[in-house]
Amino acid sequence: MNRLFVLVFALFAQFAANVGAAGVYSFGPANQRSPLLTAQYWNPILNYVSQRSGVGLELQVASTGDRSSEATVRGDYDFVYNNHQFKPSAAAQGYSAILRPRAEDITGQIVTLEDSPIKSLNDLAGKTIGFANPQAFAGYTVQMDHLMRLGIEVVPVFGGSQQGIMAQLKSGNVIAAGVNSTVMREFAQRENLRYQILWQSQSYHDLAISVHPRVPVKDVEAVRKAFADMAEDPQGQQILEASAKVIAQKPPYGFYPATQKDYQPYLDFYRRSVFKGAD
Repeated sequence: MNRLFVLVFALFAQFAANVGAAGVYSFGPANQRSPLLTAQYWNPILNYVSQRSGVGLELQVASTGDRSSEATVRGDYDFVYNNHQFKPSAAAQGYSAILRPRAEDITGQIVTLEDSPIKSLNDLAGKTIGFANPQAFAGYTVQMDHLMRLGIEVVPVFGGSQQGIMAQLKSGNVIAAGVNSTVMREFAQRENLRYQILWQSQSYHDLAISVHPRVPVKDVEAVRKAFADMAEDPQGQQILEASAKVIAQKPPYGFYPATQKDYQPYLDFYRRSVFKGAD
C-alpha cells in the first residue's frame, strides 16, 4: 500500500508539474466527425500542448453539433476550436481568436454523388437536402443563405455532424448535401467516394482556436505559443502527422497565431446574411 501511495503521489506530482498552477481548462472542438475520430485526432495534440505550455487542456466533445454550438453560446468552454463563436448569439461571451490552422481556407459546398441526376441548384427545388446540423456555418448556414437569395426552397434534414450527413449521402438517403469542403474531401478520400460540386461559397479561414476572456492572459499566451511552435518541433511535428493520418488531413500541419481580425469575413457574413435560422 505504501508503494502504491508513493506511485500515485509521484504521478500526481508529475501531472501537477506539467500543468503548473493553472489547473485544467476545457477544450471544445467542432463536432464535424465521430467522437472517436475527434478524440483520436485531438488528444495527442492537447497532451503535447499541455506539457509544453504548463497549462492543462482537457478535451470535451459534445454529442452533436447543436450541443457543441449551444455550449459555445453559453460560454461553457474555456478554449474552442470552432466558428460558432462568431455568431451574433455568441458575441456576449467575448471569445477571441488566438490561432488558426496552417491549412487551406474552407468553403461551404452543395454536393451530390458523381452519378446523381441532379446537375444544378435549380434541380434541388422542393427536394430533401442533407446538412450537418442547424448550427454548422460551412455545412448549413452559407448554403441556406445562398439558396434563399436564389429563391430555391428545399427541405433540410440533419445528420448530427459533417461525417454523419456525408454517410447519408453515400448511402443514398439524401440526394444532395451541404458540406464543409475540407471535411468532404477527407471523407471522400477515406471512403473512396466520388462526388460532384454544384455550388461553392467564398473562402473562409478554417476553424479558429478561440479563448474565453475568463482565462488569464499568461495562460492564453503559453497555450498560443505551444500550439504555434508545435510544427517546428520534431516531436510536435510527429504528433501532428500522426493525428492527420487519422482523418486523412492534408499538409501543412499545425497552427499560426491569429487575431479576431483574421476572422472578420465570418462577422461580415452574419451582418449581411438573409438567413437568420442558424443563430
